[in-house]
Amino acid sequence: MASAPPQTPSNPAPGRLVIDAPMRMFHALFALSFCGAYITADSEHWRLVHVVLGYTLAGMLAFRLVYGLVGPRPARLSTLWRKSSGTWAWLQTVKAALSKGGSWQTVAWRQGPILLMAASLTSLLLVVLPLTLSGYGTFHEWGGDVGVEVFEALHEFFGNTALALVLAHLALLAGQSFWRKKNLALPMLTGRIEGKGPDLVPSNRAWLAAGLLLSVGVYWAWEFFLSLA
Repeated sequence: MASAPPQTPSNPAPGRLVIDAPMRMFHALFALSFCGAYITADSEHWRLVHVVLGYTLAGMLAFRLVYGLVGPRPARLSTLWRKSSGTWAWLQTVKAALSKGGSWQTVAWRQGPILLMAASLTSLLLVVLPLTLSGYGTFHEWGGDVGVEVFEALHEFFGNTALALVLAHLALLAGQSFWRKKNLALPMLTGRIEGKGPDLVPSNRAWLAAGLLLSVGVYWAWEFFLSLA
C-alpha cells in the first residue's frame, strides 16, 4: 500500500511574530488620540473631546513606559534608546562626507533610516509629557491670564513639534517601504514579517491588548457620562 502524504498544519502561522498585540494596540490608540486631539485643538465646541484625548495620550505614554521596562526585548525602551543614540554619530559621517575630501562610501546608508526612525519615535515619546502638561495647565488656567497665555503658547509649540515628528516618522516609513519594495507598516497591523525563523516575541499577549482597549473604552464612557451630568 502507498504511504499517505505527510500532513501539514491547516493554518500555519505566516512569518515571524515581531510585534505583540499590546504594542500594536498602543500604537493604534496613541495615533488615534494624537490625531483626534490635534484636529479638535482649535474648536471650542469639541474642547472636551480634545481634553479627553489628551489625557488618553498621557495614559498611553504611561503604559509605554511601563511596558518598555517589563515587556519583551523588542518593546524595551533600552532597545529603542540604543538604536536612536547612534543617530548623532551617523549624522557626523554624513557631515564628513559632505566636507571637502569626504567620501560617500563611508556613510552606512542602510543604517541611516533605521536610526532616524528610532530617533523620531524617541523624540515623539519625550514630547508627549510637556505637551500634555501644558494642555493641562491651559485647561485648568494655571497662573491666571498670564499663565494661560504662556501655557497656550507652549501647548501649541509642543503640538506642532509632535506633528512634525509624526510626519517625519511617516515619511521615513514610506521611504523605506519604497526603497525595499515592502510594506513596512504591515507588521504594526499583523504583528508578523515574512520569512522563516523564531518569533522575536515569545507571546502575542492578546489579553493585555484587550485590557488596554477596555481601559480606554471605560475611561471614555466615564468622561461621556460625566459630561451629561
